[in-house]
Amino acid sequence: MARPSRYPLELRRRAVRMTAEVRGDHPNKTAALQAVADKPGIGSREAPRIWVKQHETDAGQRPGTTTEESTRLKALRKENAEPKRANEILKAAASSFAAEFDRPHTCS
Repeated sequence: MARPSRYPLELRRRAVRMTAEVRGDHPNKTAALQAVADKPGIGSREAPRIWVKQHETDAGQRPGTTTEESTRLKALRKENAEPKRANEILKAAASSFAAEFDRPHTCS
């Protein structure tokens, strides 16, 4: 299970907006990300870089898995895991019962 983000959703959205706003004031995207990371006290430019990248993917500006698709895939994997687990239990039970029938019985 993924750990919850230490940054609230509103802070992440604001950082993405700020990066777009200050992009023209800096020579490159890295400098803009560093300026944004310094303002709200995020500390590292890596966090806003990931948020901007995901925002661009969600907006269709960049290839990749959108947040919605990722959420749906996670739900499908969870849904798929339940029947697999049930099948494993049934296989174990069937082999256990088969072993009972394979044992030689002694009649007294």
